[in-house]
Amino acid sequence: MPKFFLNKRLIILLVSIMVLVALIGFSLKERNELTWMEKFAKDTVVFMQSIVHKPAQLVAGFFENVNDLRHTYEENKQLKAHLEQYVLLQSEVESLKKENERLRELLDKKESLRDFVAIQATVIGRNPDRWEETLIVNKGSQHGVKKDMAVITPQGIIGKVRSVSPFSATVQLLSANDRQNRISAFIQGDENVFGLIEGYDEEREALLLKRIPYDAKINKGQRVFTSGLGGIFPKGLFIGEVEEVVADEYGLTQIAYIKPAANFYDIDDVIIVKRKIEMSQEEEGQ
Repeated sequence: MPKFFLNKRLIILLVSIMVLVALIGFSLKERNELTWMEKFAKDTVVFMQSIVHKPAQLVAGFFENVNDLRHTYEENKQLKAHLEQYVLLQSEVESLKKENERLRELLDKKESLRDFVAIQATVIGRNPDRWEETLIVNKGSQHGVKKDMAVITPQGIIGKVRSVSPFSATVQLLSANDRQNRISAFIQGDENVFGLIEGYDEEREALLLKRIPYDAKINKGQRVFTSGLGGIFPKGLFIGEVEEVVADEYGLTQIAYIKPAANFYDIDDVIIVKRKIEMSQEEEGQ
């Protein structure tokens, strides 16, 4: 019996090998069409692949999208950081450009001031309650600043030094309501017309140039400068332009409303000036 089963197994093995060889030979043979078994097997494999492929593709696409979102979030953070740096840099550049322009104006103005010595100063304080009257600068007696010296900006005169300490000074603006705030001035024309700056009209935001001769011919837009006759301010400092001329209350003289050339509200840097003629006299006295 065991011998019979051994022979049977051997016969089955030989038959299987022969069938396998026949199938291999059959499959290697050139054919125009597949057998129904091959078609069934191929279609089954393709169907199973499609069933497995779609979920796998969806899962892979989901994780790929999550990964893309994470990278997009990181890139967005970096771009925002770069944008903030760019905005800050742009703001700093604009600030430096404005400061550079202001300093260039100061330099140009200083180089043209031939009748007096110039001391550059920066505004360090301003009382909100007296914004239109005074300001404090960072130069004092140790820097050569003295009371009543004229104070200007590149646009024009803004006031005079009212008080001095060793390292700072208080400047009284032309817009201050002070009767003693007077400036000897002239209106430039074919014939200069002289008068005194006395007072400030807050409603019209204009300086009052008084004591103008009643017969003087003055036109709107004429320029007004310091005359140097008051003994304090040098000659030729620009004050502003004529806006309107009216007769005084008695009809004996005229009053001109002068639009200031300088901005009394926004002031960062100033120049304190001293007449050279006074400096020369002091040096001779020494």
